[in-house]
Amino acid sequence: MSTAPPATAAPSPSITPVFVRLKLSLLRNGLHQSTGRRAAYIASVAAALLVAALQLLGLIALRGNEHAATVSILLTAVLALGWAVMPLFFAGGDETLDPTRLVMLPLRPRPLVRALLVASLVGIGPLFTLCLALGSVISLAHGTAAAVTGVLAIALTLLVCVALARTVAAANIRLLTSRKGRDLAVLSGLVIAVGAQVVNFGAQRLGSSGLSQLDPAADVVRWLPPASAIGAVDSVSKGSYGTGIAQLALSAAALVTLLALWQRSLTHLMTTPDGSTLAAAEPTKARSARGLGTLLPGGRTGTVMERSLRYVWRDPKTKAAWVTSLAIGLIVPLFNALQGTGSIYFACFAAGMLGVLMYNQFGQDTSAFWMVAMTISSTHDAYIELRARALALLVITLPYATLVTVITAAVLGDWTGLAEGLGLSFALLGAMLATGAWSSARFPYSIPQEGYKNVAPGQAGLAWISIFGGMVAAALLCAPVLAFTIWLHVSGASSWSWLLLPLGGAYGAVITYFGLRLAAPRVARRLPEILTAVSKG
Repeated sequence: MSTAPPATAAPSPSITPVFVRLKLSLLRNGLHQSTGRRAAYIASVAAALLVAALQLLGLIALRGNEHAATVSILLTAVLALGWAVMPLFFAGGDETLDPTRLVMLPLRPRPLVRALLVASLVGIGPLFTLCLALGSVISLAHGTAAAVTGVLAIALTLLVCVALARTVAAANIRLLTSRKGRDLAVLSGLVIAVGAQVVNFGAQRLGSSGLSQLDPAADVVRWLPPASAIGAVDSVSKGSYGTGIAQLALSAAALVTLLALWQRSLTHLMTTPDGSTLAAAEPTKARSARGLGTLLPGGRTGTVMERSLRYVWRDPKTKAAWVTSLAIGLIVPLFNALQGTGSIYFACFAAGMLGVLMYNQFGQDTSAFWMVAMTISSTHDAYIELRARALALLVITLPYATLVTVITAAVLGDWTGLAEGLGLSFALLGAMLATGAWSSARFPYSIPQEGYKNVAPGQAGLAWISIFGGMVAAALLCAPVLAFTIWLHVSGASSWSWLLLPLGGAYGAVITYFGLRLAAPRVARRLPEILTAVSKG
């Protein structure tokens, strides 16, 4: 008697088409939310497509140029860097970047990785990357072997970029989806500002020296995936088949490694409880005493200074403002000095950028300012509050402005102007502290805690008056020191310019003292108005 063979389990259907349709549905539903969002998305798509088309045409126009390989390889490397950084700043911009939304579904990591990888190819970013890779291959491929290599290079470049972004997002998703992680997006403005300065500096250097300056960098980058895939096309075009195969193999190995790391991160996410659910079960660990308080003065002054410095470290908006000011305050004088167009006077830019942080001191507290207001019952209390906030700012600003001035003098080789630059920086800093204290009392405004806005709706006029009006007043207060500086150089007494160091320091200290004294009575009288103004956000 024959027995029927055991029934084999039917193969499970592929989830890849489901994820592709899910990605398309997310895009479509996002456009249906509001007319403004639809218009912004269409405008961004049109701008991205225009840039991609121009980039494609520009790369094709480089075909046959001796620097075509250099430009194509470096552009690919920069684009890959952008793919790696994007999830850290804009994780909330793409809902499909968050794999924790899928942890409750019965999905295995390997098919999930495959499905997410294919779904990730739907979007403007992949299309932009495809245009760059296509243009690079067209500009470099000469011959049948190079064309075949180019097809593989395009696929590898696109897949490595997408896998890189997904791997970074999966490895950091617990942080990026938390409030502290989302606050990283506030720093994106700093990345753009610093990047703009670097691009400007690089463009000026290239304009004077040509693209040949980039050849050494391209020789190194052509061995780094995914730029190595584009480098393979150039190598094969020149007859270096072994080199081309090695470069392709590097990109393929990078893709396999990224997919393995991505799968490992997904496995960890789908099998490990969220850390927030374990916090309640774990015993509370005693925290070691902070050493900051022991370094500060006692009484109200030390308390206010410590609070202000903690804002710098913990509050995302305050931290972003400080980091941006510190970066730009160094970049402007340093880059100008490196280009040979700088001066020791550019070092004052650091003091100016950091001095702006004294403006709207109470707005940084937002609605929590009522706790501060409860402790101010007299002009003396207001003076101590303002003085402590100014001292907290000086703890960072004074040594930083000194460091930037010394670096600028070293790059320029102008050590004779160091005392002059320091004196002017100290005078400017004192003037901005004085006007910032008065402006904080006279024109307070609220800083929203959520989003990217730094001024609450309806208070933009106050912000402009507070900052730019105060800066004009600070420039006028610095007029005596500037006049003395000009007189020294015009009269031929520049050998006495070292006097500007003690004079500028003393002048800055005196003007700060009087500025705080003038602002304190106004703070004491206007506490209800200040509280109302800073609490609107």
